[in-house]
Amino acid sequence: MGPGSYEAKVPDAATDLAWRKAATETRAILKKGSEAWSQHGCPGTAECCQLAITKRAPWLWPSEWKVIEDRLKRDKRPLPPAREDGACPFLDAAGKRCTIYEDRPLGCRTYFCHRITGPSRQPAEQTNALLERLASANVAVDDQAAPKSLEAWVSSARRPATCPAEP
Repeated sequence: MGPGSYEAKVPDAATDLAWRKAATETRAILKKGSEAWSQHGCPGTAECCQLAITKRAPWLWPSEWKVIEDRLKRDKRPLPPAREDGACPFLDAAGKRCTIYEDRPLGCRTYFCHRITGPSRQPAEQTNALLERLASANVAVDDQAAPKSLEAWVSSARRPATCPAEP
């Protein structure tokens, strides 16, 4: 059961520690992802963040969601409300800047937009290796771990936690 999952009991201390270690590994992976794509860029239009329009939401592993949750806790701010335009809820009010940019998921670092700039050869091999490393970090904690869309994580986090059934 991954972070942000309320279908099961509250994780024990060992599981919580394992997810924190996975989040630490994920931060290292995200840094490597930024390095791999450092020769590429975008014009900063936030078009890729218009999820309702593009129908291309990023998919996050549980540890990536944990990194986002940690960021929100560190900043002492709640999960942002859904945007009326269907864009990523982590965009600022103007819809141009990511409010969790340093902690954005790997998929948001890979410039899948048609406006990408930089070398014609994209770092596919490095990206695939990072994706495998990300999968391993999550499956090491929970062999059933799998990525979910950003919308699914946000929706799950907005649902009230349910208490385990009384015996």
